[in-house]
Amino acid sequence: MTFRMKSLALALGLGVCALAHPGSAQAPLPRSVAKALDKVSAADYKAHVTYLADDKLRGRQPGTPGYQLAVDYVTGQLKKLGVQPAGDHQTYVQKVRLRRAFTEPGGTLSSSGAAYRAGADFMFYPNPQQPAAEVTAPVVFAGFGISAPELGYDDYAGLDAQGKIVVVTRTEPRHLAGNEKLYATDLLTILQTAARHGAVGVLLAVSKPTTKLPNVGKGAVSVLGPEGQVAVSRTYTSRQIQVVGSVSTATLQRFFAGAATDTTRTFAALRTGKPASQPLAVTLTASVRSRYQDVDSYNVVGKIVGSGARLRDEYVVHSAHLDHLGIGAAVRGDSLYNGAHDNATGVASVLEIAKAYASLRQKPKRSVLFVLLTGEELGLLGSAYFARYPTVPKASIVADINTDMPTIIAPLLSVVPLGAENSSLEAEVAKAAAQLGLPVEADPEPIQNRFIRSDQYSFVVQGIPAVHVKYGNKTADGTNNLSEQVQKWRDVTYHQPQDDINGTFDFEAGRKYAQLNFLIGYQVAQNLQRPTWKPGNFFGKRFGGGQ
Repeated sequence: MTFRMKSLALALGLGVCALAHPGSAQAPLPRSVAKALDKVSAADYKAHVTYLADDKLRGRQPGTPGYQLAVDYVTGQLKKLGVQPAGDHQTYVQKVRLRRAFTEPGGTLSSSGAAYRAGADFMFYPNPQQPAAEVTAPVVFAGFGISAPELGYDDYAGLDAQGKIVVVTRTEPRHLAGNEKLYATDLLTILQTAARHGAVGVLLAVSKPTTKLPNVGKGAVSVLGPEGQVAVSRTYTSRQIQVVGSVSTATLQRFFAGAATDTTRTFAALRTGKPASQPLAVTLTASVRSRYQDVDSYNVVGKIVGSGARLRDEYVVHSAHLDHLGIGAAVRGDSLYNGAHDNATGVASVLEIAKAYASLRQKPKRSVLFVLLTGEELGLLGSAYFARYPTVPKASIVADINTDMPTIIAPLLSVVPLGAENSSLEAEVAKAAAQLGLPVEADPEPIQNRFIRSDQYSFVVQGIPAVHVKYGNKTADGTNNLSEQVQKWRDVTYHQPQDDINGTFDFEAGRKYAQLNFLIGYQVAQNLQRPTWKPGNFFGKRFGGGQ
């Protein structure tokens, strides 16, 4: 709280701990927690963002000297606060070995009597595990590529995909919604499903004739494990799958020549939610060659040890990604992608949250991890690696509270807690928000699929409940259209060089955002019960061992 708020409280004869959201039924905050909240500083928040978005960091691309400057900065800040190292070998860092793979020219796709044009009819993702890969196999069409019998839908039911090249459409499955749709349509899920059914190749058919094939000229990045094997990849999930690529709608049409059912009837069935999988009367030969560039990058990991004799061996994670896009194509005369909002603000939030915890004389019962992640812009790679191979026992992590681009361009007057509805974290968010006078709203942009697009999702797929708090829609003038304002800002600034410190910021909103995330984490760290998935929740059943 501000000095003015403190003075008002004292003038009214109230202790600092008596301040709570007017009209709420919340118990007043303990004095120590209120004092910790007051340690969060808008000026320090701005200073963190200013440094991390400085030109000398060159856009914080993983594996570059600029990214290392960011690592050194946040490590230094954690040290100043007395946060202990929790990375590899009692350091503050976890090494993340990144492999950028490139597709070499000359990849081919052909069938008897037919050849397809690279770049127009098909494209291949580079294979991060095999410099040269070739496969000849029959082709099957597997609809959306979904196998979810528990949802009453299975594109693989009755389909023999063993040793085959599986073709799937990237059109939208209208019969699914919510978390089920988010999970089922994620590319990683589709590839894992194909591998589980024995496929040796996967071709993704774009959704519309006007949709361009993906451009992987800058390569595709994976994470190598300690033994040099691919540990995390968004495009190759199994050594069994030799080739992954995309094909145009015209190419898909050619694949269907001679099939039992044509594309018109096939897609008509899919639009009604009925599987329309079938073998196709074509055998393809696919060949791709790849080359690699390997670099070391780092997650930064610090900890504050909890005070509970038993619960100190469990951890609440506060995370944010440290990387951005580096140097790229010039936009309006600027080619340096500073990433001030994305995600210097998220990192600043975690550093201010760490300051609040560090100021507590009596630490919360559970321990707290502060994890600044690499490779988010490359496909959630640093978080996927940390969540899968954490520097503490995986089973000891009870929750992740992620901070990614809070978009502090206006006062923070309400919040949207992405993913909170999946678990008991929903109650923790509601309680913390009420303490700060922040109404909680539903996601105004569900079509954006934001919950699976940021680092918290890496924890979810490891069975760990997670939440990512975003701005709400409430505005000071009562128009309550902040999401529209953010969309206009995003259209001209998001992932552009113009996302620099000279843009629009409300650092008091950043301060309040950090305070809220601290309160959520503190409550979870104090609660004797670890967070649980809600009964019947899709993610809980899929990843958390729930019923």
